[in-house]
Amino acid sequence: MPKNTHSPTLKKHSKIALAGVATLGAAAVAFSAVPSSAETLVTGAPETASHVAYGTEQIKDVKGTVTDQLAFQNVKVEAIAAKAKASTAHEVHAAHVKHVAALKKAAAQQAASRSAQRPQLQPVASKTYANNLDGWIRQALDIMHTKGIPGSYNGLHRNIMRESSGNPNAINNWDINAINGVPSKGLLQVIPPTFATYHVSGTSWNIYDPVANITAAANYAAHRYGSIDNVNSAY
Repeated sequence: MPKNTHSPTLKKHSKIALAGVATLGAAAVAFSAVPSSAETLVTGAPETASHVAYGTEQIKDVKGTVTDQLAFQNVKVEAIAAKAKASTAHEVHAAHVKHVAALKKAAAQQAASRSAQRPQLQPVASKTYANNLDGWIRQALDIMHTKGIPGSYNGLHRNIMRESSGNPNAINNWDINAINGVPSKGLLQVIPPTFATYHVSGTSWNIYDPVANITAAANYAAHRYGSIDNVNSAY
């Protein structure tokens, strides 16, 4: 085969040429890659708008999330408050019931204490009297004592024996009273008008009733003579 006859000088010029071509290519590429100022404004605007839109969307998402969280927290707080209110109302009601029960218990204890301290009243047996002159006088004296009418056993007995001899049905049909149509009647010989005027409440309205007759006559004597004890004759 023939040997390579290229001279070193050619090789050197070829390298320079290739280098120049490479440099021009790089410059062309660089020039085409750098946009003009107008292109920069036009192409830059969409990118900026895109970034702003993205940012606003994210803010809306964050705001929505925060609002939801706050709403949830409000619901939670309201639920807690409602529960606390219900619990407080229950506690107040329970306290009121307990207070009322305590008051009732205290009142019952006080009533029991008063009942224990109150002396037990023994029933008093009704007093009985003999159905005779002695019993009539004693019963009349007890009634006279409660009514404030003065008189003694002896004063009553003495005047009864003089007026009727102890006969509750005795009647005088011969004296002035009998002549006037109002005869004296009973143990102490009382005329009906006097008996009606000085009748003692609680006794019989029958003029012949021994106790009613005695008390009415003693009441009349107390008003006229100060006491039946001061009567020693017809009165």
